[in-house]
Amino acid sequence: MIQAQKQDPARRRPLKLSTLVSLMFAAVIATVLLSVNFLYYIQIDNFIRAHLNDKALAVARTLADSPEIQHALTLSPTDNIIQPIANTVVKRNDLLFAVIINMQGIRYSHPNPQFINHHFIGDDFLPSLRGLENLSVNHGVLDEALRVFTPVYNAEHQQVGVVAIGISISEVNAQITRNRWNIFWTVLVGALVGSLGILILVTRLKRILFGLEPYEISSLFEQRQAILESTKEGVIAVDEHARVTLINQAARTLLSETTTEAPLTGESIPENSLILSHLRDALHNGTAWLDEKVSTRGRTLISNTVPVRSGQRIIGAVCTFRDKTEISQLMQRLDGMVNYVDILSERSHEFMNKLHVILGLLHLKNYPQAEAFILQSANSYQHEIGALQQKIGSPMIAGFVLSKTNRAAEKGHQLTLSDASSLPDIGSEQQVAVLITVLGNLIENALEALADQSDGEIHLLLHYQNGWLACEVGDDGPGIPEDYLPHIFDKGLSSKGNDRGVGLFLVHQQVRSLGGQIVVESEPGVYTQFLVQLPWGKGNNSV
Repeated sequence: MIQAQKQDPARRRPLKLSTLVSLMFAAVIATVLLSVNFLYYIQIDNFIRAHLNDKALAVARTLADSPEIQHALTLSPTDNIIQPIANTVVKRNDLLFAVIINMQGIRYSHPNPQFINHHFIGDDFLPSLRGLENLSVNHGVLDEALRVFTPVYNAEHQQVGVVAIGISISEVNAQITRNRWNIFWTVLVGALVGSLGILILVTRLKRILFGLEPYEISSLFEQRQAILESTKEGVIAVDEHARVTLINQAARTLLSETTTEAPLTGESIPENSLILSHLRDALHNGTAWLDEKVSTRGRTLISNTVPVRSGQRIIGAVCTFRDKTEISQLMQRLDGMVNYVDILSERSHEFMNKLHVILGLLHLKNYPQAEAFILQSANSYQHEIGALQQKIGSPMIAGFVLSKTNRAAEKGHQLTLSDASSLPDIGSEQQVAVLITVLGNLIENALEALADQSDGEIHLLLHYQNGWLACEVGDDGPGIPEDYLPHIFDKGLSSKGNDRGVGLFLVHQQVRSLGGQIVVESEPGVYTQFLVQLPWGKGNNSV
């Protein structure tokens, strides 16, 4: 029974894009709105207090400049001249009080007439007795108030009293509170507009991202990268501006002499690259290039290029390609295995025939003849097969050489492995594949060269020494014309007709890919000999 694994708390699924964006923008909008409105609240508070201070100071200065007030301060408070004026000012300006006092601090007016002709309460008016305007917050007879004091001068510019104007602190706070509602409505409208913007943004983002969440996009991107880097095919993609937007490691290796890690994203398409030229044609003309042979950096590639469309518009192009050399190697190895199987089948039939001969001799009780036949067969096997295995340690190459020996015999020629041959079984898979490609092409070329003569001889030498394998393949055929020798490894050069001249080109590529060398010697009408030197073993498996 399969038990569900508990979800690891450290690997919880991330928040959805809508939730993440909503929270982020809500936090930003809330921070901005609260910060702005906090500053607005401070400014409103300061503005209202400054406004009320200016208002009180203006009223106080107006009363202080009144001739009636100046004259009345020279009389007795009981004359009741200032009280009516002060009451009118209080009502018209919505003040808490307007109190006029003389230089001894005696009130000439008050909202409560009982306090007239009494001393003013508080010490905050004392600076005004010295001719200074003063502002303070204090609690007198009525209520806590914002109090403004202004000196009163007569016509001779002599101070005769002080005007005290009071505005209730509760009234100040009431005005500030009324303005706070403006802040609330501002925050509310800003939050509603911000929420609508978040909704539109999230909907738009989801449409652009095809409904995928960020962690899903990240997972898809990682999977795509893993797929691209694990595939042997080179992949290149360009955008609508002909800039490379994607290239995997296989493409870097196939298109470069040495693998580079430098990013190619954003680079323009080079004019000298046929693959990227195909990409440009697919991008501009919508042309698809399928199974095209492309030569680049000494390699032959098979490429497929198609445009990428969004509706009727071409938005990019993609090219995939693979080294044809690998395909040729697989074909060579497959041919070698088929030949090896054919040889085994042939040897099996031959061995069965020999068993039937031995069985017949035993039935005839001709034991001496049977013994001689068995010894002859054993010696023949030891000479042909045993000697080959002693010289060539690799079973695959030994079978390949044996198949080519039989093929040469079928065509009436002789393939001879030199007694000086020595090949240990230490080659890597790539080295073995290259050697089979090289030997296969060179021996087949030798057989074709001997096609017009009988009893031709092909000489083969495989000699290993100090990490290097020396190969010699020679024949006594018609040789190679002198004018062909300098270009013998060029692609397409052949005296056998069109669509030929690929084998030696492929051999040259394979040898160079392992860091080896190949040269040819030939004398027309006498001989042809190819000399190949390859690294052999792990110590030399490098380019």
